[in-house]
Amino acid sequence: MTLLGTSLADRVHGGWLGRIAGNMLGKPVERGEVWTRGRIDGYLRAADALPLTDYLPGPVTGADRDALRPEWRHCVRGRVHGSCRDDDIDYAILGLDLLETHGFGFSTEQVGDLWLRRLPYLQTFTAERVAYRNLANGLRPPLTATYDNPCQEWIGALIRADIHGWTHPGAPDRAAALARRDAVLSHTGNGVYGAMFAAALISSAFTAPTVRRALDAALAPVPASSRLARTVRRVISLYDAGLSWEDTLDTVMAETAGLGWIHTVPNAAVLTAGLLFGGGDFTRTIALTVRGGLDTDSNGATAGSFAGVLAGARAIPAQWKDPLQDTVRSAVFGFDGIRISELADRTLRLAESGDPGAGPLPGTAAPAGYPS
Repeated sequence: MTLLGTSLADRVHGGWLGRIAGNMLGKPVERGEVWTRGRIDGYLRAADALPLTDYLPGPVTGADRDALRPEWRHCVRGRVHGSCRDDDIDYAILGLDLLETHGFGFSTEQVGDLWLRRLPYLQTFTAERVAYRNLANGLRPPLTATYDNPCQEWIGALIRADIHGWTHPGAPDRAAALARRDAVLSHTGNGVYGAMFAAALISSAFTAPTVRRALDAALAPVPASSRLARTVRRVISLYDAGLSWEDTLDTVMAETAGLGWIHTVPNAAVLTAGLLFGGGDFTRTIALTVRGGLDTDSNGATAGSFAGVLAGARAIPAQWKDPLQDTVRSAVFGFDGIRISELADRTLRLAESGDPGAGPLPGTAAPAGYPS
């Protein structure tokens, strides 16, 4: 496997650092119905923080302060001392614990059992909370995803997928297959496809020579006719046509209007645009992705993971990684206060241990009958 001159250990560490930094960057403005792309840029202009090259500045006005998520006090520049707790990081930790406990042959039922043992119910949201409730009521997959669940295609499964990419460098089909096995606990259709796309994307970041090649590899396991795949290809086509980042997002947001700010499809568009226009530069990638709006902390986390794998930990600029103080806050039982470097080391051991099922697998697409 060619890692383009950067060690596997440094790339895995970069993925963890990037995910946490990108999540922290987007956390204060994670209210997509309030913090539109225009409002985010207006906020940054008022603070003389464009171009965005560091964590968000503190609020200039009382109105902005009141609109930010309350965690802003620990997530804006000058106030970051270790990471804030967030579900985008909790699920990466849970995924690590899952693979350490059950190996790469884990079942969807074992994912659910781990949630019940390790994750507080009130730290789950949207589709995950519904699935958790269904598990507690005795339902089993796939009913946990489909029963009384209006959030089946929202972004929750996508944010759980990075661990499968980190542990399967350069094997996007296998990473996508494992992400699907996790995702069907709580999601269907494009919600599952988003997880497959994200896992394959992170896996491809280890070996792809360009962002565009990584995106092509990430789309390969996803059903080509799905709305997620069509939307990602649409962003790529607009980029190739020479549209600006702003015009690209204007076009795709109009085409996905009505899905809501937590739905997987428009968020995948924001992520794809951030990666393409970021051009592999860590700071530009996470800044553009968060400025794109919608589910800012989730998109920032996935963009940061991708860009962190591309760069490696040593190349991530100090303003992003130093304030994290190598420390993670987490609601996952037994992991609060753990070192980022320890999470990376444990992930590396899994990646180096070898997955007996690694390699292209048939059946990574969702089964017939899933909505597209």
